[in-house]
Amino acid sequence: MKLTTYELVLCALCAAVTCVLAPISVPLAGEVPISLATFAVLLSGILLGAKYGAISQLVYVLLGSVGVPVFAGWTGGIGITLGVTGGYIIGYIPMAFIAGLLYHRFGREASGTRKYIVMFVSMVLATAVLYILGTAWFMAQTGMTLGASLAACVIPFLPGDLIKIVAVMLVSVPIEAALKRTAPVSQGAA
Repeated sequence: MKLTTYELVLCALCAAVTCVLAPISVPLAGEVPISLATFAVLLSGILLGAKYGAISQLVYVLLGSVGVPVFAGWTGGIGITLGVTGGYIIGYIPMAFIAGLLYHRFGREASGTRKYIVMFVSMVLATAVLYILGTAWFMAQTGMTLGASLAACVIPFLPGDLIKIVAVMLVSVPIEAALKRTAPVSQGAA
């Protein structure tokens, strides 16, 4: 797989946005904090598509895993990646992939309401996959039951994740239009 300079720049920019937003977090009583990471991950998938959105988040996960303090609460290191929240962190890669795949395949070229419905459904399904991966990892790490894990890792995050999805819908369409205007002629859309 060979990336053009334009694609590399877009991947790096989305990884950088995640690196800036993900550390901004609010700790909760449990192990999993509320952060802006999922906003950045979903935005990456919607703007870049499946492959490049996933690459941007792979870069983010690798940076954090080697110790750059880009995870929630300005933490980093392989211990965080392999710890109780590691399933969510690693889950950002398929989250961006799924959001990008579904939106780019079924809604990106649509107009009006259909575009927004596909975008919304794509992000909800991507978030569901993140919840499944992260919660399964959390359960394996902590030995907590499914009910207790859902209460700690999913239910408190539903309202905030819905707000983040709506926020991505609001900001992504104008950014997407700007990216189409600035894309190299031979490249087309990212």
